[in-house]
Amino acid sequence: MGVVIAVDAMGGDTAPQSVVEGVLAATASDDLSVLLVGDEAVLRPLVGAAPRVEIRHAPDVIGQTADPAEAVRSGDTASICVAARAVRAGEAQGLVSAGHSGATLAATALLIGRAPGVIRPGLAAVLPGAVRPTVLIDAGANLDTDARQLHQFAHLGTAFARETLGIDAPTCGLLAIGEEPGKGDARMKEAHALLAADAELAYRGSVEGRDVLTSLVDVIVADGFAGNVALKACEGTAREAFRRVRAEATGPRAALGGWLLRPALRRVRDSLDADTYGGAHLLGANAVAVVAHGAARPHGIAQACRYAAEGVRRRLLVSARPLDF
Repeated sequence: MGVVIAVDAMGGDTAPQSVVEGVLAATASDDLSVLLVGDEAVLRPLVGAAPRVEIRHAPDVIGQTADPAEAVRSGDTASICVAARAVRAGEAQGLVSAGHSGATLAATALLIGRAPGVIRPGLAAVLPGAVRPTVLIDAGANLDTDARQLHQFAHLGTAFARETLGIDAPTCGLLAIGEEPGKGDARMKEAHALLAADAELAYRGSVEGRDVLTSLVDVIVADGFAGNVALKACEGTAREAFRRVRAEATGPRAALGGWLLRPALRRVRDSLDADTYGGAHLLGANAVAVVAHGAARPHGIAQACRYAAEGVRRRLLVSARPLDF
């Protein structure tokens, strides 16, 4: 039996239409099956008789304004909860959701469980660095983190960069408001001290927001608030830059140059597209869990399913030692 991914069909800005289209694309072209979780009356006409897609009924959805932990504890019939329980029961080996990221984190931690010693799973986004990909962790799952959690994120991100991205000796840095170690509040200073004293980490000190895409380090450690702001700033800047380039290239004088540059610009656009990977792994959970972009198009959902399946095949971080510190 191949890899089975449980997908929250009702999560996302354009769910379930985009989610279903993405699932159908992934199962049609890749060796994976999907347990599609959501309102069966809505999903059945969209799925039809597609092979390798099984629908699991879940009538409720956790909204964006809900308290994540409370909603998961009381949401027995919510789509993300039913999907997470299917992973816990072994009916699926991975989880994908484009819905409420906090609810996905809560469902993963409370229903699937955390790896030994992990305080909270961290959301690891892969960014297109100038030289090679860069891991940003946490990218938005944990808004309230302490120094010990940031220390764990550095280990989780380093293991991910090594095992999944193939970087031999990943370096890491702490996202801060200056390069000097004294910048930031007491929590950041404590985190800096923990990272600097850990001989198992190739810690290079503090990095600033301007360094997120420069490949200055391989792993950037951040709390979820700062990490998500940095991630969204990169996405928005890339989108606006390409809009302006496109606008400048439409004039008669620029038309020829724009035509000649089109292949190169497409490659740059694709490397910066949030749908390239399809989502971010929640590292430190007992199973693979991928948080897709809330505005993901069908291509992004398909990529998220493939990304999760690849994580399952690689036994993502299953062999990592317990983070018992």
